[in-house]
Amino acid sequence: MERDIVSEEERAARLRVVLWRANKAVDQVETVRLKARGLCMSDFAILEVLLHKGPLPVNTIGQKVLLTSGSITVAVRRLEDRGLLTKEVDALDRRIARVSLTEAGRELIERDYKEHVKCLREITGALNPEEQRHLYELLKKLGHHAAGLLDQG
Repeated sequence: MERDIVSEEERAARLRVVLWRANKAVDQVETVRLKARGLCMSDFAILEVLLHKGPLPVNTIGQKVLLTSGSITVAVRRLEDRGLLTKEVDALDRRIARVSLTEAGRELIERDYKEHVKCLREITGALNPEEQRHLYELLKKLGHHAAGLLDQG
């Protein structure tokens, strides 16, 4: 059991370390499981967002999966080369390239998404449903608060 943390500074610092380590461990499990299925995390994220949101402009996908414009361009090209995506220039605005899943891409992400959910259920299985709900609410609150701090400058 952790020793009592007396100062607010120490508590905040330890919470950040625990949050970082937990996130790192979850990422590592996901990465290993995705790699075994022939995907990296960014490729999975792109395919998953297209599965759930439908065709999107390249820059919108990048924003949703937290990739820079250079990284999203390379990743989309990699997935196109694998025959998992198609990219078409918008007829009304030629600056916009809209990305869609191919049939092969849809089949792959539908199968892999189910496996991914199983993996996440295994990871979160350490918590009972009430703990999961509470953690979700707390992390959402923390994230909104941190985003608000960014808005303040």
